Amino acid sequence: MRYRATMTSRRGFLAGAAGLATLGLGPPARAEGTMYGLIGKMTAYAGKRDELTAILLEGLGRMPGCLSYVVAHDPQDADAIWVTEVWTDEAAHRASLQVPEVKTAIQKGLPLIADFSDAITTTPVGGVGLGAPAGHG
Repeated sequence: MRYRATMTSRRGFLAGAAGLATLGLGPPARAEGTMYGLIGKMTAYAGKRDELTAILLEGLGRMPGCLSYVVAHDPQDADAIWVTEVWTDEAAHRASLQVPEVKTAIQKGLPLIADFSDAITTTPVGGVGLGAPAGHG
């Protein structure tokens, strides 16, 4: 399934980044206190990947509840970017949509995005920097 870059929210913009639920991939019901994860791929217009990457990496310090936010270039596609996010919970992710820096990034980045694809919601259970899985520490 592919998504056009016409989304007007951070969820559409970050594919993930932040926020893939508004791409029609509504998250499953989650128990309170479980982490919330997003993984998504976006494709910049030809030659715009570095510019889009810079926008995705601006203002990351103002995302309360964000445990991990990784922007990665796809070595097989010169225009593709993967964004992987882990949040304390889904509510923290939703709240991030109100952060002024996020709203600015949406406005700046949307015109550079040609396509969204491979968007999924996950339930992280632990890992480096995320702590032990529930009940294990």
